[in-house]
Amino acid sequence: MPPMPPITQALLLINVAMFCLDLFLGPWFPRLLALWPIENGFMPWQVVTYSFLHGGIGHLFFNMLGLWMFGSELERLWGPKRYLQFYFASVLTAAACQLVFSALIGSGNPTVGASGGLFGLLLAFGMLFPNRTIMPLFPPIPMKAKVFVALFGGLELLFGLFGTGNIAHFAHLGGMLGGFLMIRYWRGQSPFGRRR
Repeated sequence: MPPMPPITQALLLINVAMFCLDLFLGPWFPRLLALWPIENGFMPWQVVTYSFLHGGIGHLFFNMLGLWMFGSELERLWGPKRYLQFYFASVLTAAACQLVFSALIGSGNPTVGASGGLFGLLLAFGMLFPNRTIMPLFPPIPMKAKVFVALFGGLELLFGLFGTGNIAHFAHLGGMLGGFLMIRYWRGQSPFGRRR
């Protein structure tokens, strides 16, 4: 197994460190750094800082597993600079989508987690390696990356529309949208049409 590339490793360590700080510093810490709706405590830095907080050890574990699985290969392909640009474009687009969705439904809940960036990486993996076979944990059925991405995207849309649980499904979709737009831009293509 190749060593973990530096930006993926740094993101993983920062997320783990922030999770530990959150445990020790108490409720004011996430209050300051989580992504709050515009009318309920929003601060500009939260569009980035929310992505380093997590709601529990399971949330952190699965996000970091996905970051390692998909991010490592993409960083080796793109290099550190482009990889970092892509990751934070996904994080920012996820934040924007979540803020719009929160305003539309009148939600006052904060958003935390690296899932927006992770879903952008997932989409990129599916676009760049569509026929690569992967084995997800749930369900443990081998499938092509493009099928896995389409399945996850469809489930996120379905769960988002029908409001299952306290999960920011539209942030996940926003991360995928940001990733899609970045790849289109890098390929010299207009956002949703033909080549420029």
